[in-house]
Amino acid sequence: MTNAFINSFQSEWLKRKRSLASWLVLVGALFTPLIMLLVRMKNYDKLAPLYTAEDFWEKLWNQSCESMMVFLLPMGIILATGLVTQIEYKNNTWKQLHTTPQRFATIFFAKLLVIVVLMIALFVFYNISLYLSAVIPAFLLADVPYPTEPINYPHFFNENLKFFVDSLPILALQYLISLQFKNFMVPIGTGFMIWMLGIGLVSWKYSYIFPYVYTAIDHFISSGHMTGERLPMSVQLIALGYFAIFTIAGYILYATKKEKG
Repeated sequence: MTNAFINSFQSEWLKRKRSLASWLVLVGALFTPLIMLLVRMKNYDKLAPLYTAEDFWEKLWNQSCESMMVFLLPMGIILATGLVTQIEYKNNTWKQLHTTPQRFATIFFAKLLVIVVLMIALFVFYNISLYLSAVIPAFLLADVPYPTEPINYPHFFNENLKFFVDSLPILALQYLISLQFKNFMVPIGTGFMIWMLGIGLVSWKYSYIFPYVYTAIDHFISSGHMTGERLPMSVQLIALGYFAIFTIAGYILYATKKEKG
């Protein structure tokens, strides 16, 4: 079973090269740090006080999170999940795939793991590019010192883990929807509608019922624009609950679907 799953995952991982998902992940990870780097280089004469501040890295993280975690990350997951799942529909290979000696569970979770790994890669590339956006001005400009504050690695690891867990319900529900429709635009359009509705109601008392806005809620709580007292439990616990429900439902719908491709 383990070897079969590993082989299936390797096969699905190779298939991703036929889509734009990997490029989308890379572009999504680089976008915000690149904009921040360009702004810093343009306003280089104002950087010295900023780089000597005791909370330099925290401010850098918070500034980037508003665009990345609230907007780009949900959008990227919606698009990347659709692209990966669409590979079989696009190449008309679902029937061919189901003739291989693989269980439905193996196929389902191997594809899901590919998307999860892509999301992990997005976080890795994002953190690397964010760090580079901070240090490149210090290396290129003589008047800009290297940040004096040491990086609090445990803190930022926890921050990344928090937002990663917040994103899992989006991934799972988009995967569920994408497996049900041949038309690429249906899951994409559905995902964007749910996400935009959630963003529009993020200040609502019960906004936590929208599984696409947990990254936004967490960011607003961290930045002090929202209180977490209204939540029945931590955002991450709610997110994990939704992720489990959507994943189980997605597998049941996939395994019992009469027309698979």
